[in-house]
Amino acid sequence: MFADLGLVSVAALLFGLLAVLLAFGIWIGIALFIVGFAAILLVTTVPIGPVLATTVWASSASWSLAALPLFIWMGEILFRTRLSEQMFLGLAPWLNWLPGRLLHVNVVGCGIFAAVSGSSAATCATVGKIALPELKKRGYDERMSLGSLAGSGTLGLLIPPSIPMVVYAIAANVSVIQVFLAGFLPGLLVMALYSGYILVWSTLNPNKSPKPEPRTPFSYKLRQSSKLLPVLLLIAFIFSALIFGWATATECAAWGVTGALILAWWSGTLTWATFLESVLSATRLTVTIMIILAGAAFTTAAMAYTGIPAALASWVESLQLSPYVLIAALTIMYILLGCLIDGISMIVLTTVVVLPMIKQAGFDLIWFGVFLIILVEMAQITPPVGFNLFVLQNMSGRDSFTIARAALPFFFLLVAAVAIITAFPDIALFLPRLAFPE
Repeated sequence: MFADLGLVSVAALLFGLLAVLLAFGIWIGIALFIVGFAAILLVTTVPIGPVLATTVWASSASWSLAALPLFIWMGEILFRTRLSEQMFLGLAPWLNWLPGRLLHVNVVGCGIFAAVSGSSAATCATVGKIALPELKKRGYDERMSLGSLAGSGTLGLLIPPSIPMVVYAIAANVSVIQVFLAGFLPGLLVMALYSGYILVWSTLNPNKSPKPEPRTPFSYKLRQSSKLLPVLLLIAFIFSALIFGWATATECAAWGVTGALILAWWSGTLTWATFLESVLSATRLTVTIMIILAGAAFTTAAMAYTGIPAALASWVESLQLSPYVLIAALTIMYILLGCLIDGISMIVLTTVVVLPMIKQAGFDLIWFGVFLIILVEMAQITPPVGFNLFVLQNMSGRDSFTIARAALPFFFLLVAAVAIITAFPDIALFLPRLAFPE
């Protein structure tokens, strides 16, 4: 049982070691390797070399994992195009009639870029670099502009393709495609919640929105939105291939990179300089994630030898918590973790301990992936390490805590999204079951 003092002491020691290493600024991947070494040395006599070699190789030699650098590269290519300008010009004429008007461009624009990016920070930066100056110039409330952009930027993690979704699928040993499909409808749900809040806020605060702009002819709207047609076709192709099983996630990623290169060439932004920048940036991020995954795999194996995860799962089971109480406890835990570490680290650090509990409670692992990604979204807008806060801090000149306060309503909307998909799990599971009937 987990109440055994030996296991409690070892668990506390390992957790304390990890906390100290992170506090001293050690890379999360290296810190995980050190904790794995310590776990094996403290508890078992298992030879470290074979465990290290087999786990690192197994965590790296995965065909599904090949999708990760490709999706990262696709987002990096499109980040350097004129897509943000085209999205604003293409969406603004259609959204000008709604209460809140161009604030909805933040939500819809981030949703579109999320479907070809996979990164929250890239989504936030791409839409923000054109939307923030335009909204400020037209007299929109700065706090709502910043808050809606910070919240909407998190859609880059939930709407597939998503880098953290690939990481979770590998860590949980589930289908990448099914996790991707599971995120689509919850992503639309979050977009609806965001736009709904903007509608209500704008209706209650009419003095904080500028006067409506003159109506534009339908033909003008079509001409402006036609600039978005290529990227919309790319999104439609990727989703169709996923839903109808025409290609694997890795193959979709390869087609996505090809489409992104074509779009960059078409927009006139594909040069040798931007090409090399996108390759180097994607390589740096991929290597960082791979080191974290390798360290997490080694730590997972080491922890399995100690017996701590199984003992913890048994201990939680002995508490006879209802499934919803367990989910509530995990939500609080992940919100607190999100204030301290980044989203990918949250996933790889906790799955070894949390997944046995989730299985024991009877939750679907595909559904839990979506639940976890929404909680990771919250981490993007919670200080002090929320990445979207840093992106907007550099773009707006405001400090991260000011932006965090502006994003607070959208944080609570993500909490509401967690509650909704927990009460109605079919929102996440409908598309995976449709595409992969048992």
